[in-house]
Amino acid sequence: MGFEFVALSLPPLVIGVLAAMACALPGNFLILRRQALIGDAISHVVLPGIVAAFLVTGTITSMAMLTGAAGAAIVSVILIEVIRRVGRIEAGAAMGVVFTAMFAAGVLLLELSDTSGVHLDVEHALYGNLESLIWLDATGWTSLLDPQALAALPPELPRLALTLAALSILLWVFWRPLVASTFDAGFARSLSIPVWAYDFGLVVISALAAVAAFDAVGSIIVIAMFICPPAAARLTTQTLRGQVIMSLMFAALSAIIGYVLAGYGPSWFGFSATISAAGMIATISGVILAITAMAGAHRKPVGQSA
Repeated sequence: MGFEFVALSLPPLVIGVLAAMACALPGNFLILRRQALIGDAISHVVLPGIVAAFLVTGTITSMAMLTGAAGAAIVSVILIEVIRRVGRIEAGAAMGVVFTAMFAAGVLLLELSDTSGVHLDVEHALYGNLESLIWLDATGWTSLLDPQALAALPPELPRLALTLAALSILLWVFWRPLVASTFDAGFARSLSIPVWAYDFGLVVISALAAVAAFDAVGSIIVIAMFICPPAAARLTTQTLRGQVIMSLMFAALSAIIGYVLAGYGPSWFGFSATISAAGMIATISGVILAITAMAGAHRKPVGQSA
């Protein structure tokens, strides 16, 4: 039993937790800036970039995916500006058109290209391949102390661990100016804080989290984790630090409960059909948000008297 859990369930479970937390971390600032849909937009934009990078390089390495996603982001920004100016329509409508079109273009590229040699197809783009990220060299819990066995871990695990660590360090280092530019951009400018740089940096680290998680968990978890855990945390605390901590807890809880229910839930209720881990994790994150919304429905805003 120990061998089966460590080899087959522990790696994808940890990867799911890391992906959820990596996306939730910048998601806190996105919802405070009323830019929560940027996470949705990024998950749509990165798809054609990742596919194009694969077609050019023939690999799905982290650097190739990040480069492709960055290129797709630049193209999307240019297209939005062109449509907004030429068509004279508001930015939200232009964003909706561009993001939808680019995601559709990514799906078409997947359908028309030969991706049979790698885990890259439409289903993978939506749901990821979380269940297949197993640790074949594991022999039990002792493998966690075996350097040779640890070297054979799925590469997504150390990549997401490094991404989460990097995002945590960046937010810790730039915490004060980022908070100032988030809550009062005018005041931040008066302190000579380059607000535009922090706006751009937040989008960049959000894209970094999305790209790092995309291969393992697909776009469904990426979208859900950018929004649901931070939004649920916002309903349970009045401080930003508390919100960030709670969002990470909700993200981890969603990943753990969702993965367990997807893997073992059907057998508990006598069903033989399998359930997508990514879909279940996203569903649980939505359930947690619904519960906190109902529990905090009568919570008074900051500064309002009782």
